[in-house]
Amino acid sequence: MTFPKSHKGPDEEAETLLRPPQPPPAQPSSGGLWNNLRRLGPGMVTGTANVDPSLVVTATVVGAAFGYSLLWVVVLCVPFLLAVFQVSARLGFETRKGLVDLVREHYGRGLALGCALLVVVINMAMIIADVLAVSDALSIILNQRRVFFAAAVAFSVWYILIFRDYRKITNVLLWLSLPLYVYVASAIMEAPSPGTVLLGTIIPHVQQSPAYAASIVALFGSLLTPYILVWQTSSRGEQAVIGGERPHSFESHAGTVVSVLLSYCVMVSAAAVLKLPAPIDMTTRQAADALRPAVGALGPVLFAIGIIGAGMVALPVLCASLCYSVSEAMGWKTGLSEHPWDAPPFYVLISLSMFIAAVANFFRINPVKALYLSQLLAGVLTIPILIFILLLANNRRVVKTGNTLSQNFWVGAACGALLASGLLWLWTIFR
Repeated sequence: MTFPKSHKGPDEEAETLLRPPQPPPAQPSSGGLWNNLRRLGPGMVTGTANVDPSLVVTATVVGAAFGYSLLWVVVLCVPFLLAVFQVSARLGFETRKGLVDLVREHYGRGLALGCALLVVVINMAMIIADVLAVSDALSIILNQRRVFFAAAVAFSVWYILIFRDYRKITNVLLWLSLPLYVYVASAIMEAPSPGTVLLGTIIPHVQQSPAYAASIVALFGSLLTPYILVWQTSSRGEQAVIGGERPHSFESHAGTVVSVLLSYCVMVSAAAVLKLPAPIDMTTRQAADALRPAVGALGPVLFAIGIIGAGMVALPVLCASLCYSVSEAMGWKTGLSEHPWDAPPFYVLISLSMFIAAVANFFRINPVKALYLSQLLAGVLTIPILIFILLLANNRRVVKTGNTLSQNFWVGAACGALLASGLLWLWTIFR
């Protein structure tokens, strides 16, 4: 996703050149390195929004259940993510419209409503699960019951989206997710011989069990998250309208690296540390134990801070992408840059979704199981969304620049991989 940036016009640039020299670093260099560093921020936000509590917990459950045998799935997602991030961002920027809006315009309202329904089902499940996770993380730090924090978390997300500039707040909250990078150190410290990890990374070990096949689907769903695809298109379209710059491949590279690196390291850490009979039934505190070997007693606290940061970065994106999809399918005025009174249905949807999430958190639900199952659902329902992106991005009546052969291959391969893993899961269940 991209946030607004200030740009100098020709007259301002000339005026800058006529000013007396200033001591460095008052005027940053315009070279390629500085431009790449400037673009790193949006890419990191995209990656960190993708690394929400659902991804962390899914990788923890899979690593604890099947060790290193599914690391190849994470690596396989690298070209998928690069292609999908680039295509969805370009689609939104060139058309200045959201994904569901484009589906409605070119394929009819019926398919647009179907696409929006998929996003609503996936996003609502993830919003509820993420509010659960953030509330549980607060309970770890403050040593109070989770139920005391659910309403406050939901209200905070609602307040940020309705009354504040969520972009600025998200950039601050992004720093709270940095403790999750301790997983990188934990993976290095706790991993067994490099050969064991490398074997699980490059050689698929397919087991004929429903749990194993479901883990493949959940991993795909946690990385190829539907809400990020909708958000990439809708937010880029909105940014293009207000004068944002064209998406750059460096941002998609940064987002992919963040997502894949953390997922990989979480799996390695969980495989090395967590030995549980039923990983899907673990508690949040047990999931945090994967960090203990690296930071000792601080592990649960750092885990909780990271989950709070990642969850509070992802929740506004989850909620907004859900509301974008429904509003675009119905043809309503939409956009976080709009005043609430100018787009009332869009903002009513934000309020309704956060209210439902807050109420759901008063039921006795295991956050780990809810997060994992939400990604299993996402892995199954992402396929139609990827197909729509592929069709629209190759339609010259929609975009000026079609996909490259490589982009078509990898987005198509992502659809094929999701479909194959879903069919494998069904086959193992019925078999």
